[in-house]
Amino acid sequence: MTHPATHTTHNALPYTLPDCQNARVLLFAIRRMGAHGLTDARAAHVMFTAFGEAFRRPLTLLRGLMADMAAHAVQPIAIAPCCCPRMTPSERSLLEIIARVETRGDSAHFLMRDLLGQRHVEGVLATAAAVAAAFADEGRPVTA
Repeated sequence: MTHPATHTTHNALPYTLPDCQNARVLLFAIRRMGAHGLTDARAAHVMFTAFGEAFRRPLTLLRGLMADMAAHAVQPIAIAPCCCPRMTPSERSLLEIIARVETRGDSAHFLMRDLLGQRHVEGVLATAAAVAAAFADEGRPVTA
């Protein structure tokens, strides 16, 4: 028999953290901005630590993506606390979108539609592509 709290945790957080270190950096920044705002200092610090002097472009684009998603989502996007060793379905979808947007655009498009709960996601998807490119251009491609 499983403990009720364990069952609830696995339902709310069904996915393990990604193996890709770049995806983990991205996830941490997403969680910090989601919980503490777009100008969160810890999110900026993790991006500076990961990218060095080239941190501004990925950080600014990620801020733009978070703002776009907040403005266009018609349903809640669940984000776990930073210390959580598992991911929500929304977090996993977002990482998958960023990992796929350049190579499997149709798949990323459908995932973004599901994540935001609406049909017209082209602008938000373009911002996600810019985030993916910013990570890849600095030698830190996101894989999921």
